[in-house]
Amino acid sequence: MFERPSSGERAVLVHMQTRRDDEDLAELRELAVSAGALPVAVLTGKRQNPDPRFYIGTGKLEELSLAIADTQAELVLFNNTLSPSQERNLEKALSVRVVDRTGLILDIFAQRARTFEGKLQVELAQLRHMATRLVRGWTHLERQKGGIGLRGGPGETQLETDKRLLENRIRAIQKRLEKVEQQRQQGRAARKRAEVPVVGLVGYTNAGKSTLFNALARTDVYAADQLFATLDPTLRRYRVAGRLGVVLADTVGFIRHLPHELVAAFRSTLSETVDADLLLHVIDASDGRVADTVAQVEEVLDEIGADRVPRIQIYNKLDLLEDASPRLERDEQGRAVRIWLSAATGEGLELLDLAILERLGGETQRHIMRLAPTQAALRARLFEIAKVLKDEVSESGGWTMEFEIQAKDAGLLLGCETERVGGGYAAAAGEAAAPADG
Repeated sequence: MFERPSSGERAVLVHMQTRRDDEDLAELRELAVSAGALPVAVLTGKRQNPDPRFYIGTGKLEELSLAIADTQAELVLFNNTLSPSQERNLEKALSVRVVDRTGLILDIFAQRARTFEGKLQVELAQLRHMATRLVRGWTHLERQKGGIGLRGGPGETQLETDKRLLENRIRAIQKRLEKVEQQRQQGRAARKRAEVPVVGLVGYTNAGKSTLFNALARTDVYAADQLFATLDPTLRRYRVAGRLGVVLADTVGFIRHLPHELVAAFRSTLSETVDADLLLHVIDASDGRVADTVAQVEEVLDEIGADRVPRIQIYNKLDLLEDASPRLERDEQGRAVRIWLSAATGEGLELLDLAILERLGGETQRHIMRLAPTQAALRARLFEIAKVLKDEVSESGGWTMEFEIQAKDAGLLLGCETERVGGGYAAAAGEAAAPADG
């Protein structure tokens, strides 16, 4: 298994720009701190192409060796993807552990996973990554003797043994994840039968998805100012403006060049995004790399097949900008496409409710209904699917209720004593509907 850095481990950060890699040094610092490392030095440089042996040139290698000696570093973190042989050669030359960008992200995921499914997914990603790095087999065991009839002949090499054990473990984890995925599919099927829309939150890591999720669903999902603060998917029911019941799905944050091992391992989790009726793309409005982070998220959405799901861009952290106020921006067809808000302070959340209603809610109707004492079950159901405006006990022991209900749910009222009144809400237009006769 991948050996993760211990808390506070001293690390030298290496940031090399090549034609193939164009990573962000500030992001490498955040990744290192998130993994529990303590950056003590930074080595930067540029190359047209990576060196096939060390990725960096021999001059930079000497510079890196001196930096390690001066800072007594125990770890080198590369902001690039190293080949197995490059990683091996660097460790041999420097006598410290070397971890590339992919390994660093995998380590953070391993620390943050909490649920059974999340831990399985991270382990699967680690094993797939490790399978490409089995280049350090024990040479003293390279030729094991075979069994009866093969004594003295070449047996299974240690490298072959490692590969076989890894493949067996990968298959075992995949079978467990298939069972978990079946349970997820059953949950999705139940939501579809109940016609409950799913609203998925996606975005670059540390854009404020979990903070927005907590503000809407009034829950306490862990949220912090760090990369990949939460990994495990969370589903909660949310009633939009008290009218429309939806399921909110908070998923793992994306990052530039998200390792393919993680995309493959978390595919079942990310399928909540693919199957959503609407995506809220949460963006850090205070980030100076907004265009780049948006493009990275769009790239991952395209990779997992969620590029066709309708989405609204949510420019979050408005409280960190000067002279900025909440606003809703529309396209030429009048649809809400961008909302500026602050999940931390709650400013602009009512605009988000309006936009979700426009996309998913359809028209609502207002009714007054008189229920008999024997219709308690219907009354309870109305509290679940409608916005109850008034609920009074009648002289007969029943109830008189005034409520708003979606047009698609109005069939529940057939055969009941109801009166349709004005003031219904047409979500698609964002205005009150014309009064209707009872």
